[in-house]
Amino acid sequence: MRLATLRTGDGTRAVRIDGDRYVELDAVDVGELLARDGWRTAAGAGTPIHSLVDADFAPVVPKPGKILCVGLNYRNHILEMGRELPRHPALFAKFAEALIGPRDAIQLAPESEAVDWEAELAIVIGAKVRRATESQAAAAIAGFSVLNDVTMRDWQFRSPEWLQGKTFEATTPLGPVLVTPDELPGGTAPALELSCTVDGELVQKASTGDLVFGPVALVRYISTILTLNPGDVIATGTPGGVGHARKPPRYLEAGSLLVTEISGIGRLENTAVTA
Repeated sequence: MRLATLRTGDGTRAVRIDGDRYVELDAVDVGELLARDGWRTAAGAGTPIHSLVDADFAPVVPKPGKILCVGLNYRNHILEMGRELPRHPALFAKFAEALIGPRDAIQLAPESEAVDWEAELAIVIGAKVRRATESQAAAAIAGFSVLNDVTMRDWQFRSPEWLQGKTFEATTPLGPVLVTPDELPGGTAPALELSCTVDGELVQKASTGDLVFGPVALVRYISTILTLNPGDVIATGTPGGVGHARKPPRYLEAGSLLVTEISGIGRLENTAVTA
């Protein structure tokens, strides 16, 4: 099943997408849909009658209660940097004001001169869970989406804590859809091709099967700390190829086209603009 949140003349609406058509669901967005008991049954109802041509996609979950992010989580990237694999996930947060839709413009804040890209697989939670077992964690995963953790590096490294560089407003595309695990190879442990291009140049490429801490492990770990609720988002980390690691460093500029794609899920296309 593929779910999305579309902008309409009357606000936003959760939809189920089948091919090039969609059916409107009885929820204002995917987050509200996931909070309902029996959301899978409700989402499967109805016959798609609307064309996706000219559809305006919002962030797949516009207002998640929590956005938890993971740093240093791709095995090959960590080893090529000469570091040891982490024993525990490195966690930080992001807030809903940072989110934009899969085709919206990335706002380049005038306060930053080092705006970087980070292509990531996103987990979307579909059930309330605390101190999850492995089976409970797997069952709590509603599906997966695409996210780019656009980062102001000069703000990120102002202090040992990363938050201030990670959640500038209108910087983080999320979408275009949520795909349920049953539609992906590997289910809740998907091995999908992830890529990122800037102005047509391939800058990141990896398999999500290379994650040190996979989706189920992350849900188990994070749910030990606090309750995860339907609509919460976990960004699972980015592979090598970020602009800050280049010599010399490379960052997004006004007019840069950032394309983030994960096989089986979808594609984000976002142009950077001066805020």
